[in-house]
Amino acid sequence: MTPKPKGNEVVVKLKYASLNRRDVWIPYGKYPGIKLPAILGSDGAGEVAALGENVKNIEVGSEVIINPSLNWGESDAFNGPDYSILGMPTNGTYAQYVAVPVENVYPKPEYLSMEEAAALPLSALTAYRAVVVRGEVKRDETVFIPGIGSGVALFALQIAAATGANVYVTSSSDEKLEKAKELGAIGGVNYRSDTYVRDLKGEIGGADLLIDGVGGKTFNDLIQLAKTGGRIINFGATAGPVPDLVLPRLFFKHLDIKGTTMGSSRNFEEMLQFFADHEIRPVIDRIFPLQEAAEAQRYMEKGQQFGKIILEIPEGDE
Repeated sequence: MTPKPKGNEVVVKLKYASLNRRDVWIPYGKYPGIKLPAILGSDGAGEVAALGENVKNIEVGSEVIINPSLNWGESDAFNGPDYSILGMPTNGTYAQYVAVPVENVYPKPEYLSMEEAAALPLSALTAYRAVVVRGEVKRDETVFIPGIGSGVALFALQIAAATGANVYVTSSSDEKLEKAKELGAIGGVNYRSDTYVRDLKGEIGGADLLIDGVGGKTFNDLIQLAKTGGRIINFGATAGPVPDLVLPRLFFKHLDIKGTTMGSSRNFEEMLQFFADHEIRPVIDRIFPLQEAAEAQRYMEKGQQFGKIILEIPEGDE
């Protein structure tokens, strides 16, 4: 059923959606505050199909991109108590139509295709806030990003490289390391090597800014790789909790550790402008039809992708 817009909403006819790790976790019950039933999907781009009452300054047929960060709150520093992400508990973008607040709809960047635009929202916003807002990246700084290949990690690489930082990465795949260099990484190492921390530290001397979405035991590697006075920004824990954290290693190096997730509407606007200024395009790994969303999620769960996984939304009543 096509949703009807409420007073402050617009209905978007979606052309493409993209997957995020939360879409994989929710069906397993591994995400906080789960409320079902709900249609998954946080990212999407398409055309405005209907306007709610009192909605102005936007026209039916406009090409738009959706900010999935709902009800962030008054402070840019952190989200408020009513915050949620599109795609659970509210119905998301694994659909032909979605209703969203008008303030969460932005013109599609003209330089991007519709599928490229759909790849941006959640991952690009998370990466921008981690690197620029919380990480305060500076030109010529050394930035380290472990586990390159995910959407957020790749956006973080592209953002940091665009600022003039020297970016280094790790991966279990030599092929991914080479692809990362094509996107602006200076270098990197395969973390399957028993000596990868020593090898990387020998190569870079230490990192000023470390962008982490992995967590787990590799978080201790970040502490070793950070320069004295360095900054570690964490936005995820795909490898689970951090074991055997030795606090003196933190305070003797005067490290800053900051958490971050998603971002405010101001952050989203700044991200779109930054991407447009530098003409940053997302890396798209694979496009599935919406009817194969379950297969797309299984593909993401394997963790072998390099870039965003996209869903193409069918026309009509398919």
